[in-house]
Amino acid sequence: MKRQLIGAVSAIALGLAATTVSAADKVNVGTPNWVGAQAVATLIKILVEEKLGGEANLVSGTNATIWQAMDRGKGDIQVHPDVWLPNQQNFADKYVKERGTVILSENHYDGQQGFCVSTEFQKKTGITSIYDLTRPDVAAQLDNDGNGKGEIWIGAQGWASTNVNHIKVRDYGLLSFMEPIKAEETVNMARVADRISKGEGVALYCYSPHATMAMFDLYRLEEPAHDPAKYKVVQPTDDPQWFEKSKVETGDAPREVQIAYSKDLVESAPRIAELLSRIALDADTMSDWSQKIINQKRQEADVVKEWIEANPDRVDSWLGL
Repeated sequence: MKRQLIGAVSAIALGLAATTVSAADKVNVGTPNWVGAQAVATLIKILVEEKLGGEANLVSGTNATIWQAMDRGKGDIQVHPDVWLPNQQNFADKYVKERGTVILSENHYDGQQGFCVSTEFQKKTGITSIYDLTRPDVAAQLDNDGNGKGEIWIGAQGWASTNVNHIKVRDYGLLSFMEPIKAEETVNMARVADRISKGEGVALYCYSPHATMAMFDLYRLEEPAHDPAKYKVVQPTDDPQWFEKSKVETGDAPREVQIAYSKDLVESAPRIAELLSRIALDADTMSDWSQKIINQKRQEADVVKEWIEANPDRVDSWLGL
């Protein structure tokens, strides 16, 4: 009888092990083109593979393609690692609230965004407000290509914030004086570093947490206090006439940044879904990661692994241990 019981227990154990191996958790994580998102995506990949024994792949995509893939639930992309709200509110409203195909983590870290100039340029010109960029003498000092307008970087193509900033530049009355520039973040950071090293003026979209604020001595320009009544944003994915139908005459409210994942993960990979719901990051951690990745030119995986090793209790809490 005892031998039969041991044999039965062994069979059950082997059966569970076989089930675990054959049904290994898998997930495809979207990686938008900014450092914070790529770092969090890397964090998820490492935790899934090294802590859960699953498989995680990183898949490049814009906000729109990632959200649409999560909505389809086919598994091609199942996670957005760094959702900035309300920048991506249109996607959250459509896929989280209306369709119910995407889940937003309740944990978030706080983000801030606005426009900056170098502190040296601010002291030289005395500007303090976004409206000071309409001064002809200021715009002339920000004109790098000689076309008669200063340049202001508003973000990369595909960012929801880039569209918001384009609307702002128009509605703050800057278009006659400043040319909004869209470029990849790495390209812009090189341009900012070059102009600052030469003592030249530079104006740019700035957000935190991000290494930009540590890399350069920047001055954030004042904007009108956030007023929801004067902040109407329509995104291109919702209306081809988004630019004409939007109106932004006020600064941004504080942002909430969190993870989103496809609802199908709850059934296909419940351990991964549970992990995603528990991950809780903070602005200081994100700033530290960005600083090491951008300033020190370290790989995302090395930075994240180092942090995981230094924060075992925090990571264990995400794993439910």
